[in-house]
Parts: sequence; C-alpha cells; structure tokens
Amino acid sequence: MNASPESSWQSVLAAADRYAAAIGERDADLNAFLELDPGRRPADPAGSGPLRGMPFAVKDNIAVRGFRLTCGSRMLAGHVSPYDATVVARLVAAGAVPVGKTNLDEFGMGSSTDNSAGGPTNNPWDMERVAGGSSGGSAAAVAAGLVPLAIGTDTGGSVRQPAAFCGVYGLKPTYGSLSRYGLVAYASSLEVAGLLSYDLDLIRAAYGAACGEDTMDQTSVGIPDGDRLPPAAVRRVAFLGGELGLDAPTAAGYAEARRLVESQGISVDEVELATSDYVVPAYYTIATAEASANLARFNGVRYGERPVFAENPEELVRSARGAGFGSEVKLRILLGTYVLRSGFQEQYYQRAQRIRTAIRRELAKLYETYDLLVLPAYPIVAFRHGEGELDAFQQKLADRFTLMANLAALPALSIPAGVHDGLPVGVQAMGPMFSEERLLSFAELFAKDLPPQRPPRYASALADELASRGEEGGRA
Repeated sequence: MNASPESSWQSVLAAADRYAAAIGERDADLNAFLELDPGRRPADPAGSGPLRGMPFAVKDNIAVRGFRLTCGSRMLAGHVSPYDATVVARLVAAGAVPVGKTNLDEFGMGSSTDNSAGGPTNNPWDMERVAGGSSGGSAAAVAAGLVPLAIGTDTGGSVRQPAAFCGVYGLKPTYGSLSRYGLVAYASSLEVAGLLSYDLDLIRAAYGAACGEDTMDQTSVGIPDGDRLPPAAVRRVAFLGGELGLDAPTAAGYAEARRLVESQGISVDEVELATSDYVVPAYYTIATAEASANLARFNGVRYGERPVFAENPEELVRSARGAGFGSEVKLRILLGTYVLRSGFQEQYYQRAQRIRTAIRRELAKLYETYDLLVLPAYPIVAFRHGEGELDAFQQKLADRFTLMANLAALPALSIPAGVHDGLPVGVQAMGPMFSEERLLSFAELFAKDLPPQRPPRYASALADELASRGEEGGRA
C-alpha cells in the first residue's frame, strides 16, 4: 500500500530536521551558514529531475524565496527575499533543495569572509585560518561535508580562491552563461554565479541545469550546442611563468600539477603575459566604480538600514550608510565615486577599460595556440584571521591570478592540487569562452592522481554519515 501524500511530507520534514541538527552541530565552529532551514522548502516526493533531493547551499547575496537576503551586511539585516534567483529556480526545477544561506564578505567585497556582519567563517582545515572570500561560507560548507553542492559568486576570484583554500572544485563560468537575475549587484560587468563541490559530475549536472538565456537578465546568453567547446583531448597547455611570488606549499602544488599534466603526454610551455602587471589596478578601478553606482540604492529610503530619526534626507542617508555599511564597503564606494568624478573618468575609469580590452586580446591570442592556461589560484595557502599575516591591501594584490578571467569574461576552474603542510593547495585552469566542459574534463586528469581530500575532522560527507546511522536525512 502506498503511503499517503501527507505521510510522505511528514517523512521528508522529519529527515530535514535530522539533517538540520547534524549540520548545526558541524557548523557551530565554522560559521559557514548565516541561515539554515532544510525543511523550509523540501523536495516534492513526486517530483523528478537530475538533481532530485540534492541539498544545496546558496551564498547570501543570491535570492532564495522565503530565506533572508542580507549580503552579510547590517544594511540588509532581516530582509527576506520574495522570489528565487533564476539560477536557484532552475536548480530547484531539476529537483535540488535549497537548505540555507552561506556567509560572505559584505556585498562580496573581500578575500577572507572576515568582512561579514555575521562574523567570520573558519577554514575546515584549520579554524585559525580564513576560508577565503568572498564565497567562504559556500566553500567551507562543501569542504566540511555539510552540503554536496553550493552556489557562490565570482567577481574577481570569489569562487575560485575559497575553493583553493578549502580544497574543493570551484567553477567560475563564462560571463552570461548563468543568469545574474536575483544576484545582488556589486560589479555588474564582472560578477557571475559559480558552483562549488567535491564532485565534478555534480558541478557538470548543476551547470547544465542552470545555464542558458534568461529573459529577466539582458546579460545572459543562450549557448547553442554548436557554440559549446567540446571536451576535446587537451594537447597543449600553457603554464604561467616568471616570478610568481608563491609561498613554498603553493609552489610545490603548482610544480606537482605541471608534472602531472606532462605525465599525461600533454605538451606544456611556460608563458608570461604582458598585461599581467596591469590586472589589479584595472580591476579595482572598474569594480569600485560599478560598486559605487550599484550600492547607491542602499540609502535608507527604500532599501536597507534606516535610522529611527533624521532631521532631513541628507542626514537620513548619512546615518543609514554610516551604520549599515562596513569599512571595506565604504572604502570601495569612495574609491569608485572618486574615479567616476568629472575630470577623472578619462584618467582612471576609461583607461582601465582600455587595459581590459588589451587583456582580452592577449588571452584570445594565447588560445589560438594553447587549449588552456594553468596558473595559481592564489599566491599563498589559506592565511590566518586578522591582518597580521596579510593586510587588506596585500589581499587585493594577491588577487592577480584570478582577476583575468573576470576582466576577460572567460571560464575558469579551481582544481585541488594536493595538501602541503596540512593545508590544501589549488591551481586554476582558464579556457576560452564556453569551454566549461573542457575545463571539467581536464580536471578529471587531476582527480585520478590528486583526488580532493576532506579535512581530517570532517573525514566523511554528512550524507554518508547519516546513512551509516540508518537515516536518510542527507538528501532531505
């Protein structure tokens, strides 16, 4: 006799409760989640799809109906989204279940997830170290086995850098291939939604379910099958050379990655990029300018923190922003406002855009010869909390390896490349537009000899752990 729909729902909700309790126990020291409620939108037992029942986490600058949307900021504390972002809606349509919102640097501005009104996220490999940023909560949640899949955003490396710090895969897709509708804008021409997981096939399935044109997002693009670059055998790869300034563990991982690629019979050349010295200043000029414009809406009038009393509109805006924004967000807004001032646009903003064009052209020329470019994801392994090891300015300079993909609108994938001195090291593969399948297939070469490892204290995935107890909550 078949169970009634009511009893099926009760079973799903009971499993969600067990799953929530298990996540809460693991997350107590991590602070990966800002909000967690696996039972709020359980999978329909009668539903179907390639991701049916798969729990996933969503970075808290992406809209999920019924969950808060705070962007890690006091400015939006308590704000609840009335709708789903397109990327979330498409995963839900494929059967996946959003279980919670993950921590981030405020409005996606940072490389540590220390700049959050919800407090810092700790790295599952070492609680004294950062999980990376700005999608640190998403990376930590996957690394600790809390979810098999998480969505982040990548404006200048914010998926790939935390993926490298936490030892998971992190895909930054081609700009426009995933809809940005429902993503709270920071730098509109640079940012994309991205995917993090230990499982390449899961990233492949999630990307396939979520990609494609969206009428709600004019920056989205359809990808006809003929335009997708096939996973043809990678025959020639460029490794970034020159003085890279890597610490010892990262240098060891990068060298090991090169040896592994060469061992597969792939031709490897070392290249240097003429535009690499200009990547950081060009990026931060463009990103802060766009942030200044995008965050202007958060002024206490319609959106965001609002003071109890203000004498006039000017005081209202000043009080709202003073209390609602953190120091890093204020800094970037001020920098962006400065470069957009009359008389300064040509000197800074327009010059940065010309550099951006030069970067795109140099990379396009590179891909006429090479199938992929491999480079570090970050010059050092996960650093310690606070600014004693790497201050805010040094963190920006260290973004130099990840920024190119965003400036050029190209796909890139952070790939685990072993554990050195007790911490994971990641390398980054970057390809021409719409080469996501090629990147994922290339990463499979690493998975054979350098499979991603879990942090010792989280040696098993949560779903496996629950199943071993005779429970089915891991796929609530």
